[in-house]
Amino acid sequence: MSDRLDPTAYRDIVRRALVEDVGPGDVTTRAIVPENATATATLLAKSPCVVAGLDIAREVFEQVDVSLKFSASGPDGRLCEPGEALAHVTGRAASILTAERTAVNFLQHLSGIATLTRLIVDAARGRLTVLDTRKTIPTLRSLAKYAVRCGGGTNHRIGLYDGVLIKDNHIRLAGSVAEAVRRVRASGSLLPIEVEAQTLQEVDGALAAGADVIMLDNLDDGEIREAIRQINGRAKVEISGGVTLERIRVIAAMGADCVSVGALTHSAAAADISLEIDIH
Repeated sequence: MSDRLDPTAYRDIVRRALVEDVGPGDVTTRAIVPENATATATLLAKSPCVVAGLDIAREVFEQVDVSLKFSASGPDGRLCEPGEALAHVTGRAASILTAERTAVNFLQHLSGIATLTRLIVDAARGRLTVLDTRKTIPTLRSLAKYAVRCGGGTNHRIGLYDGVLIKDNHIRLAGSVAEAVRRVRASGSLLPIEVEAQTLQEVDGALAAGADVIMLDNLDDGEIREAIRQINGRAKVEISGGVTLERIRVIAAMGADCVSVGALTHSAAAADISLEIDIH
């Protein structure tokens, strides 16, 4: 995968994670493992997964001990089978053990996101774009959205600053969809305007206001089909809410442009990954 995170996106996150876990020192390893013992460790996939986060794991090991040698077996974004090596780490055994949990935690979390994303993308069969959302663990959004890209998904808004999305509460405070859209345009924003619609009446309102994208939120399948018929190409259509792996196959055939799936980043199960160590 050519898309790689800038190290500045995760270097401080890794530092804080190690402070949280290691604190003043790894008392168990310090007591048991000789200072001069060396080892080679292998990061292993124990379940089928799309790997994501290898550079972050490398950063963990190197922050613990810059002399450790980390070698990835392949790039992020590849599908790995159980028993397949993701990477190898060589050097001081104590350092490897101290870094193990933090490195594996990042890999499990991000690979879980990438794996679920790949399943959803494959189920969509290229008929619509699979988007993520802002439903991410605070401070880890750039990593989670990177993992979505590793799985073949597409990032929606990175934050509140790079996309206009008029939701139900905005509409309540503005008084109407038309007024909310008018205020956005009056602000001087040149960003495309997306409007959330929870009923067919709200779809009509979004169309009348000239929305560029209409998000069909939590509509049933019949309502989605009717909304797409009403929109008839006058705006892009995004489907959101209640999107599951089983339902995506039905949604993909409806003619929408994209689907946003919060579960990619807020509910993906961690991939099963372990570290196995061999003393030299």
